[in-house]
Amino acid sequence: MMPGSQWELPPELCCRPMAFVALTGLDMVYNAVHRAIWDAFCANRRADRVPISFKVLPGDHEYPKCRTKRTSYEWYIPKGILKTGWMNKHLNLVPALVVLFYELDWDDPQWKEKQSECATKVEIVRTSLQGRNTKVAVVLIQKKTPLPPGEDLVASERAATLCNACDLSGKSLFVLPHTDHLVGYIIRLENAFYEHAQTYYYTEIRRVKSHKEFLNKTTHQLLFVRHQFKIAFFSELKQDTQNALKYYRTAYSLVYELRAYETNMLEIKTMAGFINYKICRLCFQHNTPLDAIAQFRKHIDLCKKKIGSSDLAFEHAAWMSKQFHSFGELFDEAIKLGLTAIQTQNPGFYYQQAASYSQDRKQLAQQLCQAGKNYPACEPVDTQTGGLDFYGQRPWRQGHQSIEPPDAEKEKTGIYALQIKERDVPQSELIIALLSNAVAQFKKYKCPRMKSHLMVQMGEEYYHAKDYTKALKLLDYVMCDYRTERWWGLLTAILTMALRCAYLMGSVKDYIIYCMELLGRASKLTDEQKLRIEKNLMKVLMNGMPDPEPECDLSSEGVARSLWNDRMVSAGAKSLTIEVQDYIPFIQCKAKFQSPSFHIDQPIQLQVFLRADCPHSISFNKLAVILSNQEYNQWCVVEWVGQETMSLLPGKPKCHNFSFVAKTDDVGKKIEMTGIELMLGSDTGRSVFLSWRGAGGDVASTHEALQASRSSRQWGCGMEERQEIDWDSVTMQHSTMVISRVAKMSVKLSHQPPALNNEMYCINITVQSYEEVVAKDVKLTAGLKPGQDANLGQTTHVALNGSKVCDDTAPALLPDVPIGDLKPGDKLERCVYVKCVSTGSRVFLFHVAYSIDATVEGSQIVCKCHKDETVAIETVDPFEVSVKFVSTKFEPLDRVVGNIPFLLMTDVLSMSPWPLLLASSSLHLLTMKTNTPQLHSQMQEVVLQTDECASECFCLRCPLLANSNNTVATGQYLISWRRKSSSANSPFIQTAVILPHVILEPVPLYIHAELPSSGRVRESLSVRYHIENRTSVVQEVEMAVEPSDAFMFSGLKQVRLRILPGSEQQMLYNYYPLMAGYQTLPQLNISLPRCLTTNTQSLRRFLPQRIFVKPQGLELDDALIAAA
Repeated sequence: MMPGSQWELPPELCCRPMAFVALTGLDMVYNAVHRAIWDAFCANRRADRVPISFKVLPGDHEYPKCRTKRTSYEWYIPKGILKTGWMNKHLNLVPALVVLFYELDWDDPQWKEKQSECATKVEIVRTSLQGRNTKVAVVLIQKKTPLPPGEDLVASERAATLCNACDLSGKSLFVLPHTDHLVGYIIRLENAFYEHAQTYYYTEIRRVKSHKEFLNKTTHQLLFVRHQFKIAFFSELKQDTQNALKYYRTAYSLVYELRAYETNMLEIKTMAGFINYKICRLCFQHNTPLDAIAQFRKHIDLCKKKIGSSDLAFEHAAWMSKQFHSFGELFDEAIKLGLTAIQTQNPGFYYQQAASYSQDRKQLAQQLCQAGKNYPACEPVDTQTGGLDFYGQRPWRQGHQSIEPPDAEKEKTGIYALQIKERDVPQSELIIALLSNAVAQFKKYKCPRMKSHLMVQMGEEYYHAKDYTKALKLLDYVMCDYRTERWWGLLTAILTMALRCAYLMGSVKDYIIYCMELLGRASKLTDEQKLRIEKNLMKVLMNGMPDPEPECDLSSEGVARSLWNDRMVSAGAKSLTIEVQDYIPFIQCKAKFQSPSFHIDQPIQLQVFLRADCPHSISFNKLAVILSNQEYNQWCVVEWVGQETMSLLPGKPKCHNFSFVAKTDDVGKKIEMTGIELMLGSDTGRSVFLSWRGAGGDVASTHEALQASRSSRQWGCGMEERQEIDWDSVTMQHSTMVISRVAKMSVKLSHQPPALNNEMYCINITVQSYEEVVAKDVKLTAGLKPGQDANLGQTTHVALNGSKVCDDTAPALLPDVPIGDLKPGDKLERCVYVKCVSTGSRVFLFHVAYSIDATVEGSQIVCKCHKDETVAIETVDPFEVSVKFVSTKFEPLDRVVGNIPFLLMTDVLSMSPWPLLLASSSLHLLTMKTNTPQLHSQMQEVVLQTDECASECFCLRCPLLANSNNTVATGQYLISWRRKSSSANSPFIQTAVILPHVILEPVPLYIHAELPSSGRVRESLSVRYHIENRTSVVQEVEMAVEPSDAFMFSGLKQVRLRILPGSEQQMLYNYYPLMAGYQTLPQLNISLPRCLTTNTQSLRRFLPQRIFVKPQGLELDDALIAAA
């Protein structure tokens, strides 16, 4: 009766109560229609359908008999609080509604016979429910879809007749057409069934409430609790959870008003646990988790001291464990349904507390349940019926509510039987399961320390369950965290248990690891304990058997000895490699290269420091440093040469020095320590290789180095000046760089910055050797430094020949230009020419490499040396060219007219800080033509200083184009130049400036005038106007001359004429100036009636607007002019 499962809550308590409806008259085996109806009721029920539990029963099914109703409670003494079968009876045995399915159509020809048969079946159901308030309903399965209510008079009449025959109300008769919409009809039926079930449970609640007036609080205290529980349970079946919660709370209060004594303590706690479970479940369901937590805490406070019989104290611990476990499951289920938990309030704490009480149960069972006793001959914990009548009662005294047990001897025997059965309970399995649940929750809510703490407890339980493999796995996992966080006391305790597991498993490697750690500096063991462990470790290293660990299970020691005997003869266990980087072993190791870098002509030196933390000195046979280049490993090994030199004294650091010569191929490469190996034991016994990754160190080394750097220790004296090595001051250096020999050579650069765009910029390089021997195979690499913008590489060109301008195929970097050999003190010069075709800053590299013979520790090597110089040079434009188009009157033009001359003016502004020599300039025209017989450069051998400007003017004419394109390309303006300071044989740089396009404007009429450059007052001035028709049609021209105050004129004042296509007309006027100075000529108004888009202003722009008129005076002879 008392196994571990006895404390499980009954399933009828944990499930969700739903109304029970029994369906009869369905033949699901041979009738497909009935099977389809049943599937519609049960298959794929969604959450929105009413909560009903359906069960198909035969029509003559025997339901539980109803006992005779009690009319008085005056002499009634209750035997218990709640019967064990009551909840199951109302969930699965006694239906709230019995539904009879019967196939009958309204127009059935055998209506009378089938009506009688249906009434008979209803009567059979009623007879089997004799005394119950269960409702009965009839569902007629019909083939045809019924007409709307009121339209089928036959159906209404026969329905009334059937109700009378079956003694049913009209609300208890239903019609189910078997059509395509079967599921829809089923859902409507369900809703009707649910209403009937609600009525039934409401009646049951009233029936139970009616008993209250017959009860008294003296002898009927148990009935008060029972009735409140039943009302609450019926309310749950009715889905009235708010009232159910109210009645459960009342029942809970009444439970603790009961008089409690040792014989009924278990029953009170059992019912209190049931009711508490219901209250907490409903609180979570109502989304009030704080109420659930408060109720559970109240429940625990009330119950934790109600232990009951001291001989069965383990039962109380088991019951308490189950309370926490059940609440944790409720909490977890609520979280899965959407409740939000936090780090300080999650199910893990309840699982943890459940495990804690299970551990208490285990300890109490070990104290109370003595081994060696036999089970009683009689069976005191079994009942004749196979189960208890009331929850929480003892099998040997069911129904007794007396303070003292009725039979003291039977009570003693029963307690004794329970104690013996408790010995068979798998306590460790129960504890591990609870701890596992707690660990999962703390992992989910990111509580790493709680998780580690519980994993240690799991490991202990696995140890007690003799599952040493799982115990060691869990403990090893947790020790990683405790090492990192430096919980040395906890780590020591866990290591001690892990050592016992390793011994009992016969695991040689694990045993050695934990021995080394327990002997190390992190161990908190006493010296005596360390001496014992060191003695065992030495035995294992000599391939012997260690002594058993204290507190080991005596029953397992024999198995452990046989395992160790097997290990002693096993060849695979005689050579072990242990990665100690993740532990804190009793031998510490630190290694470092003596410098972060070594020149190739220097020997590479490294040091390995060792320190032992064990009570006695420890000897080792071999020390080896493993480097990234395997060829150097042979120089970094020390082997047994004598016991004194190969042993470590406790707490005394020891240093081993190694050196080797690097290979010339490793220049520019990094040499790293990939590992360090220390061999303990011997080849004749057991050899154990301790392996460190990198330059050594362990889990605690990083923190210890940080603490050492923060200390106030004086660092003035070097390590070599101290008599003893200061272990904390030793730093690890796991890598070094092999660099080339220091070059004894100078590289000097001379140049005149900034560089000018497109010029061959000269950089003079002077190389001088200071070596003591000949520098061989000297090579120069010059040009753009790699690693800059990729566009710079395409716009920079380097050459050694500066007599001609290099093209775009020249590289940006000239590699390995041979120079030859340089004797000591020799000097040579080279010129490198750089052409930059874009502005901006560039970094140039000048790398001089050579080789030289050297001797390192008696070995002849060829050292490759190099000397680098870099220089940043800014590139700027040498000058700025501006271009503009003007008319022959020097008026700005935004468009030109075909075959009419205009002027191209160029301005060259020097932007160079150095004087520029402009050799010549020229025009490379595309469409334009010159208006002069031959173009001559006006900038020949011109020297421009900074910010000086040189200008040129060209007279051009644009021919008429046949196509309609009005944008015309002009061409290029070419300038040949170089620095004034350049040598005579330096090439001229030709810079091409692309001239802007011009817009060609077509005009129908071109007018220009012939007149002298100046006139004189009161002297006749002849002006001839040429009018040219440039269209393909005859143009009518109307001309008129406006009068002017400054001139009188003779000629046609107003005229109309026709001009043939391509021909020209001339008009002659004589102007007579009246005033001196710049005078405005009489304006000529021209209009073209056939070309309305052309106005007078656009035609008149080609004519001169003013002329200078000289005053009238005396004629000067040549003598006066010469004198002036």
